[in-house]
Amino acid sequence: MKKASAGWGQAGQQAEQHYLVEPRHLAGGGDLGHVTEFLRASGWQDRSPRAGVPVIFDSPDRTVRIGYDPYTQPGGWTIRGTATGQQDAWHATLGKQVPVEIVAGFTDALTRPRSAHAPNVWEPLQQHGWDTEQGQHVTVMSPDGNAFVQFHQGERGQAYWWAAAQTEHGPAWNAVFTPTTPMHLVQAFTTALSDPQPVMRPRGHVPPTLRVRTTSVSVLPSQLSAWQQARVTAARAATWARTSWASTRPRKNPTGPYATAGGARTRR
Repeated sequence: MKKASAGWGQAGQQAEQHYLVEPRHLAGGGDLGHVTEFLRASGWQDRSPRAGVPVIFDSPDRTVRIGYDPYTQPGGWTIRGTATGQQDAWHATLGKQVPVEIVAGFTDALTRPRSAHAPNVWEPLQQHGWDTEQGQHVTVMSPDGNAFVQFHQGERGQAYWWAAAQTEHGPAWNAVFTPTTPMHLVQAFTTALSDPQPVMRPRGHVPPTLRVRTTSVSVLPSQLSAWQQARVTAARAATWARTSWASTRPRKNPTGPYATAGGARTRR
């Protein structure tokens, strides 16, 4: 992250100490707003109770629900997709210590049109030096040996995607995706997981482990606000572009001259 120019922000602001933490998979949970504000700006409905816990968001078409509850066991994120067309119902759980930047890789992808390219869950990991281990289960291990992604094939035909991280104190978090989870979403997760860029945490919120590297930085509150707002603004712009295109798009006429061409379109 580039150092912001001096004097940026309102006069008299007091800089606050933050830390850039790497690897990101050991950075701790982080600010839930990184996920929820993007969803809200993308047109998702906030169904959370007034107290704000648990967090509940529904997609605009009500086919996906995202929840976060730190008080249930084991606690964390639960994401459910209903069966639609050729897509089976699916379910994903991510522990409460999964860094929000990694959670957002998955949840942000839910707000965007699906790419026409065939997804490859392993590709982002391999591009960033994660090692593949072949065995009963295909496993890809992080360069520091503290995180992995696995396609777990159990007995009786049971299978699921499993990711986890650990420190010298034991397990840090895990994430599980049913095999019916859309592959482009799992790839979005592995892309965010393997991103080598550090993530920022305020003082007092860096996990107590010797397996992370930290860089101290001074940040103005206005800088933090501007970075957060840029993410929200991008979500609003993308949502506006999609809804604007949908509202101005000519309706299909099954009996008109474009009936055949319209049916041949590839959906993204």
